Amino acid sequence: MSRIPATERRAALAHAALAVISRDGLAAATTRAIVAEAGMPLASFHYAVASRDELLRDVVELVVAEEGVAALAPLLAKAGSIREAAKLALSGYLEFVRRDPGHEQAMFELTQYALRTPGLSDLPAEQYARYHALATELLDAATAQLHPDWSVPMPDLARLLVSFTDGLTLAWLADRDDAAAARSIDLAAVAIAGFAREKVRA
Repeated sequence: MSRIPATERRAALAHAALAVISRDGLAAATTRAIVAEAGMPLASFHYAVASRDELLRDVVELVVAEEGVAALAPLLAKAGSIREAAKLALSGYLEFVRRDPGHEQAMFELTQYALRTPGLSDLPAEQYARYHALATELLDAATAQLHPDWSVPMPDLARLLVSFTDGLTLAWLADRDDAAAARSIDLAAVAIAGFAREKVRA
């Protein structure tokens, strides 16, 4: 481990922290537990990152990036309408949640922890800024593909999309009802499509 650059060590520690939080909860994610998960000596942690709370910022960034890949991949399959694009993207996101529910539980836990921790009080706003940027990226991809005229500002639509995914995630984590989640996605896709006036293709 001594020859691994600090940036790579830090990335490995972020993955390890996410694994511990996902499996055992935030309280269990001590510095010692994280390095044990990463297979590193304790000194490696302090070489790569200043504190556990600082590493938690990396965990947020890691999960948001993974969520983006999950949602963008199906969207880029050339949906034929905004409704279809929204359904594909949201379904891709839900599949990501279903594959490893602990990741999203970790994110909700991190948000609540940060709201109560003075040194991390800015993290929830940063976390949701990343979510809103990702939602905007999804909407931009759909716009570039389908060329609709939106009836509401993009930032408002992005915020609505994030609000929906939060509710979808919590509801699914609570009851694990795939069919109900699919119906909710269908309704959300209709709602999002309602803000778009799609241009007729020649």
